[in-house]
This record gives sequence, C-alpha cells and structure tokens, in this order.
Amino acid sequence: MEKKKLIVAIPASVISDTPHLREKTAKIGLIGRAAAIFRVDEIVVYRDNPKVAQDAESDLIATLLSYMETPQYLRKRLFKIEPRLQYAGILPPLRTPHHPVSGKIRDLKTGEYREGVVLSKAKEGLVVDVGVEQPALLRERQHAVGERLTLQVVKVGGQVEVQAANRSVVPDYWGYVVTVERRSLRGAVENVKADLALGTSRKGSELADIAEELAARWREANSILVVFGSPARGLYEIAADEGLRLDALLDFVMNTVPAQGTETVRTEEAVFATLAVLNVQFGC
Repeated sequence: MEKKKLIVAIPASVISDTPHLREKTAKIGLIGRAAAIFRVDEIVVYRDNPKVAQDAESDLIATLLSYMETPQYLRKRLFKIEPRLQYAGILPPLRTPHHPVSGKIRDLKTGEYREGVVLSKAKEGLVVDVGVEQPALLRERQHAVGERLTLQVVKVGGQVEVQAANRSVVPDYWGYVVTVERRSLRGAVENVKADLALGTSRKGSELADIAEELAARWREANSILVVFGSPARGLYEIAADEGLRLDALLDFVMNTVPAQGTETVRTEEAVFATLAVLNVQFGC
C-alpha cells in the first residue's frame, strides 16, 4: 500500500501557556516525537491569533522541530549557537532511520541512504559530511556549500562515494519538514491543498459516527491534513475570529478524545491521541 502524505498543522500559540523556555522546549519535543512515531511528513505552524504578533513563537517552534529532525551529526553544521536552542539538550531523540547510531565507515553499506551537508568543492565533485569519520565524495557540482542533501551510498571501499537522491524514493520513514504559515488558519489549509482536511475539537463528531464516510475519503486521498487548536481556544473559536465556518473550511471535524476526563486536552496530548486513533483506524 502506497504511503499517503500526512501533514499536521499546529497553532503558534501552542506554547503560549508555558512561560519558561525549558518547558516550551519540552512541549515541542513531545510534538516532534509524535510526528516521528506516526510518520508525519510535514508540520505546519500557523498563526491562530490575528490580534497578536506571533512571529517569535512560530520561529521558535519551527527551529526546535527542525533541530529535532536534523541528524545529530549535522546539527553543529546547520544550527548556530543561539538562545532559542539553550535547552535543546532535553529534546528527546527521534531514533528514526535517518538518524543512524553508528558513525563508523565500516558500518556503511552500499545502497543505504544518509543525510549529508556539502562541506566544500573538489576537483572530482563535492565533499560531503555523511556522519562517518571521513567525508564522502559526491560526483556532482550543482549544489552549494552548506546545503543539506539526501544521499545514497554507492561505494564504501577506500573513498566513500555517494549520489544525490530524492527523499521520496527512500523506502523508510525519512523525517518531516517544517513550514511556517504567517497568515492564518485559512491560509494554512489553502496552502497545503490536501485531498482530505481534518480538524480536531471536543465539539466535533465522534469518530464512530463518521468512520464509514471518513474511511471512504481516506482511501481516495493521497494527502491528508490534520489541524489542531490551541490550549486556550479550539478550532471553532479560531475560525470564528477569522470570520470562517470551520465545517466549511475542513472536510471533517472530529472528537478523538470522547468523554475526556479533564477540562481541556493540551495540544501535544491531542496530537498523540489523534494520530494514534487514525493510525489504528486507517493506518497513517
């Protein structure tokens, strides 16, 4: 069965109820882990409060999620030391296939995929860091120094050689990309252009009531968007502030935590709960 593209959208105010950077970092760490566990392809951070400037929150969330997704051996090359990453050490490791544990050349296998960064240009092509003791050679010249690439190992004896690869052909889950939508909830939904757009809300339909219709739409869709609300305001309130009818904007609005025992379900909790339910029901 062909893997469907799975996108989640989270609000910039997801960290608004958390005052300290350490706790903000921990919260984003949970969302990143959920995304990796359930093989999310893209995370969109959208502006959910038109009355407040949210660029700083959006950028913090995007930076932390991108840092998590980057293989450990490339982080020092792709991220500068900055205050936003002060507590990056508490972010949980993703342990996805593109985060290999071994950094030894002897463990490399022909045909395997690695993430790499272009270090310099050479006579034969480009010198790239793929996370082993010595740089590898990429016999191409069209990429810029500092560019991150998905690569496939083509030679391991002597000089390690790699070739550029499209991440879409990698058979394993290869992480997520992060996008910041600086306009609105509507902008996020319209920009993604998913075949199936789902929202989560305690005011939504219980999954059992829409399961048959949703299953039919799920089978036909190649890309699926799941939108989450903020800690203080749900999707219906966010949409109303934009002058929108949520049920017209999204294909389904569902309650994935029926009969909840708490007054509210935090966004990071809703991400885990919703993706788990969809994975069991439809297979993310």
